[in-house]
Amino acid sequence: MATEVPRVRLARISAAPLSVDATLDAVRDPRVGGVAVFIGLVRNHDDGRPVASLDYTAHPSAEARLADCLTEVAAQHAVVAVAGAHRVGPLTVGDIAVVVAAGAPHRAEAFACCRDLIDRLKAEVPIWKEQSFTDGAVDWVGL
Repeated sequence: MATEVPRVRLARISAAPLSVDATLDAVRDPRVGGVAVFIGLVRNHDDGRPVASLDYTAHPSAEARLADCLTEVAAQHAVVAVAGAHRVGPLTVGDIAVVVAAGAPHRAEAFACCRDLIDRLKAEVPIWKEQSFTDGAVDWVGL
């Protein structure tokens, strides 16, 4: 029996609020026995400094690069399906900034793939974060 190539079921960069349920639903499959989901939230601090808000900006190629990263990572793991979404635009503390999910027959594969998905997204997808601190200072991350 041939091994099926894992499928990317969702790769989205969006200004609209992200749906954890939609990301989870994207990796549901009768072959999946475990799903790992990572949800990245806007926190109220960075490196000991209080954060007021964030503004994410993406390169026009970001969604295609996200899809490529998801495909490449999924191919390295025994998973059935993967999904990922990242917000752009202004976000406030507590907002969901990123969601990735991996569905696999067993939990160990789902966890390993999910961790690699978020690490690869953060390292390679051209999305930049402008942080505004409560003291009025601004800092760019990911340039």
